[in-house]
Amino acid sequence: MRDTAPSRELLLKLAESYGVATEYWAYSGVLTPVSDATLTKVLAAMDVDASTAQSAARALADAQLRPWRTILPECTVMRAAHDYVIHVHVPDGSEVHVTARLEDGSEVSLPQVDDFTPPRDVDGLQIGQASFDIPPHLPLGYHELHAVGTRPNDNGAFEDTAPLIVVPDRIGVPSDRKLHAWGVMAQLYSVRSRDSWGIGDTADLKGLCSTFGAMGGDFVLINPLHAAEPVGHMTPSPYLPVTRRFFNPIYIRPEDIREVAYMPPEQRALVAWAGEEPKAASLRNGIIDRDGCWQKKREALEVIFRVKRSAAREREFLGFRRAEGRGLEDFAFWCALREKYGEHFPAAVARPDTPQAAQERADLVDRIDFYAWMQWIMDQQLAEAQRGALSSGMAFGICHDLAVGVHAHGSDTWSNPEVFAAGVTVGAPPDMYNQLGQNWSQPPWRPDALRRSAYAPLRDMAKTVLRHAGALRIDHVMGLFRLWWIPEGASPSEGTYVHFDHEAMVGVLMLEAVRAGAVVIGEDLGNVESWVPEYLAARGILGTSVLWFEQDGHGNFKRPEQFRKNSLVTVDTHDLPPLAGYLAGEHVELRYRLGMLTEPVEKVRAAAREEKQRMMERLREYGLIGEDPSEREIVEAMYRYIAKIPAELLAVALVDAVGERRSQNQPGTNNEYPNWRLPLADSENNVVLLEDLDDNPRLISLVHVFTEEIARTR
Repeated sequence: MRDTAPSRELLLKLAESYGVATEYWAYSGVLTPVSDATLTKVLAAMDVDASTAQSAARALADAQLRPWRTILPECTVMRAAHDYVIHVHVPDGSEVHVTARLEDGSEVSLPQVDDFTPPRDVDGLQIGQASFDIPPHLPLGYHELHAVGTRPNDNGAFEDTAPLIVVPDRIGVPSDRKLHAWGVMAQLYSVRSRDSWGIGDTADLKGLCSTFGAMGGDFVLINPLHAAEPVGHMTPSPYLPVTRRFFNPIYIRPEDIREVAYMPPEQRALVAWAGEEPKAASLRNGIIDRDGCWQKKREALEVIFRVKRSAAREREFLGFRRAEGRGLEDFAFWCALREKYGEHFPAAVARPDTPQAAQERADLVDRIDFYAWMQWIMDQQLAEAQRGALSSGMAFGICHDLAVGVHAHGSDTWSNPEVFAAGVTVGAPPDMYNQLGQNWSQPPWRPDALRRSAYAPLRDMAKTVLRHAGALRIDHVMGLFRLWWIPEGASPSEGTYVHFDHEAMVGVLMLEAVRAGAVVIGEDLGNVESWVPEYLAARGILGTSVLWFEQDGHGNFKRPEQFRKNSLVTVDTHDLPPLAGYLAGEHVELRYRLGMLTEPVEKVRAAAREEKQRMMERLREYGLIGEDPSEREIVEAMYRYIAKIPAELLAVALVDAVGERRSQNQPGTNNEYPNWRLPLADSENNVVLLEDLDDNPRLISLVHVFTEEIARTR
């Protein structure tokens, strides 16, 4: 008999049991059903066979029995100061005792509570359910549940262990410390000094923190510093890394490595010669050549790596490797393999645990050492930058940015393939700005695999990124709640949302933030479910408000008192031209030149002029501009306007402060526009170096009126 397709009703039940949305609200306001084909392919990406009625029925039964097939839950994540009940499944009639083994080695016995759930037949055995209360006083941390018991009629003993993660109910926000903080947003690669190797680096980051710390700023929000391709072409976008846990060594300042000071002259000369060409490039307003910069910097780093380290320094390096563990070793190994084989590895080393991979690991030990060493150097230089930021008077210092995903052929997907869904990519459904939807070409994490791993990939990533930071911005924070999965070969409009355990995901991030003493900011712009901002606010995670986007249904800009307090407020974003360019309509003209408009250009220009006029009217209403203001006066007025907003954090875009007109990124383009490759420049296209900032009249004036307004308002 030929297999038949599952009924719609069966497919919907199966999809819902795995957190796969069966319908969604389109931007047009229409509730849109997800096709059977999409549901089947998305389920297949989680190894769930829904191709026939028989397989779908088996999969649904498996999903319903899954919790009953293990003694303890796979992973328990609970909020501190809240009671929490877990369900334990054992042979019916068994005696069972459960304890919580804490990080410090102590144990807490869990009291059993009434549970009258009837036993179930599970694979031919009668399995009963017992419930235990986890007390609210357990400390934050990564603990372990331990169950021991005996089957009825003295039929043998059993035991089980499973992770228990106690996370904060809420994390601190700046106002808890009586702070009304402000800072600066910058694309670090674009902020160069006379000693930069063609691209902004950790030394420039330290200098940037010093500059704005002296002006009273509390943080510097930078682009993601995640690692990119170690050889060959380096992807310019910092939002498409090969891993989100480790850093891109292109940001190393070679001369700041301790061993350089003790190098023989002939070796020091090799380092100096390698830096001549990229350092000259830093003085020009040309497109940033990451590949060229990295080639020269890598040559210098190879020389420095060969210098003998002192015994103390070598112990420090080895200690770093031990602390980072298998994650660092696998990343360094992947880099060495990428160097040897290019983007596509032989099948024999398609993952790090094959027999051939073990042999390769031994053969490539020197290259693995080199790539691990560069991560150690990055860690040291980021630590120095953060120390400098705090010593300059900043309350938070470095604010890192966490990208939403990783490259399909990167280190993360190679090191932990079981955590990623195969045959799908992440993107966004159609909206008014991208009417075909978006495909970001990134493989998503599997919710079920994350739970089985006790969220180790998320925990390890957050711990590393936060180690030398006072704040963390999470790009597309909805990715902790749901992501739009697109089956391979399908258009973005043929995807669906897959939901994650946001309580666990958000909780683990919060736990790492508390341990690092950091503030967390969620980028909650765009297609965000209405309840999410309130949920994040209750947990102490700040939202994001952009002045240009904060309009009511009639297109009027919100008044300062109408903004959310629990947010980071900015005037613009890196996906828009800086204010000087936006006010001149550059966002329209650029899309017109690139053929990206879906409406007649005159109509779009008219809409932009009307938007600007509404902004001018609001600024005049508050007495911030006169009748014929200059561009600079308008820019300063807009920053004075957001200074009136009683938000937790305010930020100045560095590009606005120096008069830059060009956007760092034009969404929807790849090679058509030099995304993420523009150096910092002023309104006359003169390169602006780090050394110029302290005496830049436009920047000084903007910061002065901005901070003056903050002081007046607060």
